[in-house]
Amino acid sequence: MNIAVIGAGAVGQLTASFLAESGVSVTLVARRLGQVKELNAKNLTRVNVDGTKTVQKVASTTKLEELPQQDLIVIAVKYVQLQELYEQLSSLSSTVPLLFMQNGLAHFEEALRLPQKNIAFCSVSFGAQMIDQSTVQHRGIGPCKIAIERGDSDVFNKLLQLRNSLYPIELVANAEQMLFEKAVFNCLINPLTAILQVKNGELVTNKQAFLLMQTIYQELTDAFKGIEQTIPFFKVINLCEKTASNTSSMLADRMQGRKSEIDTIVGVILEKALASGHNLPTLRTLYHQVLAIEESGERR
Repeated sequence: MNIAVIGAGAVGQLTASFLAESGVSVTLVARRLGQVKELNAKNLTRVNVDGTKTVQKVASTTKLEELPQQDLIVIAVKYVQLQELYEQLSSLSSTVPLLFMQNGLAHFEEALRLPQKNIAFCSVSFGAQMIDQSTVQHRGIGPCKIAIERGDSDVFNKLLQLRNSLYPIELVANAEQMLFEKAVFNCLINPLTAILQVKNGELVTNKQAFLLMQTIYQELTDAFKGIEQTIPFFKVINLCEKTASNTSSMLADRMQGRKSEIDTIVGVILEKALASGHNLPTLRTLYHQVLAIEESGERR
């Protein structure tokens, strides 16, 4: 298979590394020419969860439009950058399958307006952190869930054959439900870690943080019936414990002075809840706190 991964951040690099390790021909599409030159000169290094290093040779470019037709294009950029990509993706062949790896729900309907016949969405729960422009650290093993929303499953089924216990891939049935459930997990973890400036595990070990997380969970279960069955609270605790040493993406954004995905994750959930008459006061307060921090330009 020939696969292009658009986005050379932590998620894109980690995905490209494991795909290349499985024998796939991978091209990383990055925004910065300097990063492309470094990746092509040094190759892509992955620091594994056990501390060992794996080096994979992947091609890298800034020019998506110059690539030959791929068997699959994986889009692993943040939502803000995704807005700049839609026009380029629209100009690609309608037969090339697309796999979107964004957090939140805001991109779901937008992506389905594209002309491509085969579109799937992905939800990841692994931990990844960029060390430098050509090195990514794998900080926690978690499944890469894929849900096909439109078209043929053949190309996505091929991904299931790339078996690697460190990067497990599984197919699930409902893309929108999968993204919603991931957004709920993110709402429970990301804003709290960003505001309190703590790693995921401290949401369980810190009594006050744990109380806040419980309160948000209660608000969400009141607003969205059935969450207790699909996302029982013990699964939230397990995720925090499993990723205890992880820095959430929202906290990483705050530390780097970047705009987070608070609108595309928490904002969309708040809108959905409000449509059914639920204000989610605790989560809404955290939402505005994160926005205020970003507006002030504060760095850690």
